[in-house]
Amino acid sequence: MSAPSELEDLIELMARLPGLGPRSARRAVLHLVKKRALVLTPLADAMAKVAETARECLNCGNIGTEDLCDICQNEKRANGELCIVEDVADLWAMERAAVFRGRYHVLGGTLSALDAIGPEELRIPKLIDRVATESISEVILALNATVDGQTTAHYIADQLEHRVKVTSLAQGVPIGGELDYLDDGTIGAALRARKTV
Repeated sequence: MSAPSELEDLIELMARLPGLGPRSARRAVLHLVKKRALVLTPLADAMAKVAETARECLNCGNIGTEDLCDICQNEKRANGELCIVEDVADLWAMERAAVFRGRYHVLGGTLSALDAIGPEELRIPKLIDRVATESISEVILALNATVDGQTTAHYIADQLEHRVKVTSLAQGVPIGGELDYLDDGTIGAALRARKTV
């Protein structure tokens, strides 16, 4: 027996979410319906509120509820350090680690010739403008260690050469990692980024 069309529509929408396929979406919807008062109604209210209030920060590209996000509004974060990330999920991951106290710039992706994504499709011109107008002393490239991520990092470094100090996150052996389980690229990056003990 199939579910009513309203439920099928919800299941289909849920299945579009990252990490959920049709079967997981069906289980999630059944759980939501069974826990309607406890979960479904508050979730629907929260989603409606977010749909109405969420917006992209005009300065950095983070997601917030005002034109400028909390990080850009916090004067204590204006320490001259600007961390460049590919998307908002990366920014949130950095914040979760609670080790960076500067500001961010979200590119909205990486350069990709195959997908016809150039600097103008990303927030690279806005980055160049921020470096020119804000008191930025260091740009930290926190881009993924993919071909497109590294291409983007090199492009940005070239654009900012002689304007500001440009650094990148270290790459290599993760904490708790065992050499036998690492790929050759990671071992190579770790060897090149070695430091004095």
